[in-house]
Amino acid sequence: MAPTTSHLARAAGVSAMLSGLLYIAIQFVHPAETVAAVATPGWAIVAWMTVAVGVLGLIGVTGMYLHQREESGVLGLLGLLVFGGFLLTAAAFSFVEALVLPAIVTQAPDVVEDILGIFSGAPADGSLGALEGLGTFAFAAYLLGGLLFGVATFRARMLPRWAGILLAVGALSTLLVPVLPHTLGRFVAVPVGLALVWLGGSLWTARRGRADDAAGTRDRARLDPTTAA
Repeated sequence: MAPTTSHLARAAGVSAMLSGLLYIAIQFVHPAETVAAVATPGWAIVAWMTVAVGVLGLIGVTGMYLHQREESGVLGLLGLLVFGGFLLTAAAFSFVEALVLPAIVTQAPDVVEDILGIFSGAPADGSLGALEGLGTFAFAAYLLGGLLFGVATFRARMLPRWAGILLAVGALSTLLVPVLPHTLGRFVAVPVGLALVWLGGSLWTARRGRADDAAGTRDRARLDPTTAA
């Protein structure tokens, strides 16, 4: 059976829920961002979890946008593009963390330390060129994209409005990260993870309800003799 729009939307809802749950879990188990930690099994596990957050999150947010594209308008599209940019960046960087850094940590620990500093806030020394701006880009895309998409969801009224607010506020709370210890600043991400779970669950149930209603309508039409040709 070919997948329907309802099936795809429900799959996007499940993807968003899984992304949010993984995003929350990562904040509690992420190892210290040190050269020594890169060679541990836990490092690779968390890096692959983060890749999954990015990929599943992009699928989920895209499904949410398509569900409310007419109501969310240009604001929703901008939110999708900007927040999607963050998710793609997170997935790509974590792929490097999972496969590349453990392979070179013994031969080039200084390079590994510089790469880790992109997101850990270590001072840049210019050795990585334009890559040193990746952390700033991801920070801005996360904050602005989450804010735009959250506000668009709130205005669209197609998904829970409070979940949209939670996403927007969670993204804004990233402004606290520079003034918090790095280990504590991680937990600022929890509201965004909760918002993804909430929105994804609502998308899944909304599309499931529509599919059930459509199936019921078809069944009643078959049983109603007045509709027979």
